[in-house]
Amino acid sequence: MKAANPNTMVQKWVTTFVSTSEHNTLSDGTGARAWEAPLVGFARGDDPLFAFLHEDIGSFYWTPLQAFHAAFPDHSATAGDVAVICWVLPQTSRAKDDNARASDGPSETWARSRHFGEICNDELRRHMAAQFAQIGIPAAAPVLTSGWGWGNSPKYGRASNWSERHAAYVAGLGTFGLSDGLITRAGKAHRCGSVVARMQLKPTPRPYHDIHEYCLFYNGGKCQACVNRCPVNAISPAGHNKKLCEAFVTGAAAAISQDRYNIPTTPCGLCQTAVPCASGIPRR
Repeated sequence: MKAANPNTMVQKWVTTFVSTSEHNTLSDGTGARAWEAPLVGFARGDDPLFAFLHEDIGSFYWTPLQAFHAAFPDHSATAGDVAVICWVLPQTSRAKDDNARASDGPSETWARSRHFGEICNDELRRHMAAQFAQIGIPAAAPVLTSGWGWGNSPKYGRASNWSERHAAYVAGLGTFGLSDGLITRAGKAHRCGSVVARMQLKPTPRPYHDIHEYCLFYNGGKCQACVNRCPVNAISPAGHNKKLCEAFVTGAAAAISQDRYNIPTTPCGLCQTAVPCASGIPRR
């Protein structure tokens, strides 16, 4: 009997969880799901892009090997021993449509996907680590380890020490836009997740050559839809002002979510909806 392809096996773990888990819900009493079918990508721990990110963002930023050792400090491993498994959880059409009609802050559907959908994402992270453990492979979600946190990048300001969007970029799932969102073949309206595992997996080919390849603004300069969607002018032709964005998300947007919908979360997503890249790679 032919042995199962390990990439196929791991991808099935992700897709089956998303399609069957009781956690994939908006918890609004309608049975509506938080996420559509996921995208899954793989990268080697010794991919040179991870070393580049470590140097470019700052010394506090983890390589996959450092993320693995944060969870398993007693395991000896090299960068080539570690695989990175990434997924993208696309927003539903309902969430995108509801948020596209919003202007001063998130819609209720979007706030629910940010809160209950991220609970689902955390459960998926734990599920993946447990699935690997069942076959004797150490694996962990970097963002759930005790060492995950925030640092100050000399170049980019406040930044986490493991970015799941950047890991997904390395794993062939998408490129960045003017607002710093990751544009994938399912669009920019999504959440990302990842685990690192001591396992050999075939890396997903990157079908792009530039970090901004899918963004219309960086390929002609005419699209500024995300600029127009931001209620606090945190996006401009100069890029994404993370301080303004964070202040709005943790302040006014969080208050809207709590006061209007009784949901304690920090949502927004306005720049991810009512834009050409909301649901796919836009045509130039």
